[in-house]
Amino acid sequence: MGLLLSGCDTALMNPKGQIGLEQKSLILTALMLMLIVVIPVIIMAIAFARKYRAANTGATYAPNWAHSNKIEAVVWTVPVIIIVILATITWKTSHELDPYKPLESEVQPIKVDVISLDWKWLFVYPDLGIATVNELAFPANTPVNFRVTSGTVMNSFFIPQLGGQIYAMAGMQTKLHLIANEPGEYKGISGSYSGAGFSGMKFKAIATPDQAAFDAWVAKVKGSPKLLTTMAQYDELAKPTEYHPVEYYSSADPQLFVNLINKFMGDMKHGEHAAMQHGEDHAAMQHDASMSHEGMAHDASMSHEGMEHGDAMHHEAQGEQMDHAGHMPADKTVKAGTN
Repeated sequence: MGLLLSGCDTALMNPKGQIGLEQKSLILTALMLMLIVVIPVIIMAIAFARKYRAANTGATYAPNWAHSNKIEAVVWTVPVIIIVILATITWKTSHELDPYKPLESEVQPIKVDVISLDWKWLFVYPDLGIATVNELAFPANTPVNFRVTSGTVMNSFFIPQLGGQIYAMAGMQTKLHLIANEPGEYKGISGSYSGAGFSGMKFKAIATPDQAAFDAWVAKVKGSPKLLTTMAQYDELAKPTEYHPVEYYSSADPQLFVNLINKFMGDMKHGEHAAMQHGEDHAAMQHDASMSHEGMAHDASMSHEGMEHGDAMHHEAQGEQMDHAGHMPADKTVKAGTN
């Protein structure tokens, strides 16, 4: 079994953080409960096939057998009990392991803003005013409060040995709270396919032995000549790259995370406004066209009525000049008795 699993990455089964330990316990508990059904089914499938094989003439042959209350009771009761237990455990752990729930600790947490880019991870420490690319550090046994978003397509932030996985989405903020129970260097990955450079979108999560080691790491970052204090500098960093090296920024805008989200929200509002304006212009054009059509119809109607009225007047004039037989009437100015 060890040989078969030697090529597998069992980071989830080798957790180094409290959240990871709880998730491992949940996985194993659920597995054991499901094996209560799976193992007997496998055993019975093999046993029945062997017992009722054609060569075994001593087996009971019961072609008319159709029902057993005892078997029905077992078949339905055991799975129902397992489902109830799993549902209870899931409900309990869903609240206990809520990624938005802060970890209880007497130690002040480290705040880190995580921004997913193409194809790298940007980490901003708003309280320290520094930023890094593809490298993250924090003291062991210290809670880390992550705020996560994306500067591009949707992605997934994941440090398997510390536990938890949370999506990074443009214009939105998600949260994750983790802690490392022991110092070490842990692999961080992207858990969601995001394009050509996805395979190289990895980072290092360093849990330092103590606060002094973390302070030394911060000093190293602050020694970098690079800055990330403007959106123009961020836009330059955000350009797509593959297998991006680790970078340090001695000064970073603490509001970069918020500004990035507002940028996307502003673009969305601008798009909605443009769509509304387009809709209003389209409605106005339809209204003008309708009014123009109605005006043309009204003019045509008036013209038609005018023509009919003119014809009627003309016929009335002719009627006055002609009698019913179609002859011109006698001149009314001629007096009787005259020649």
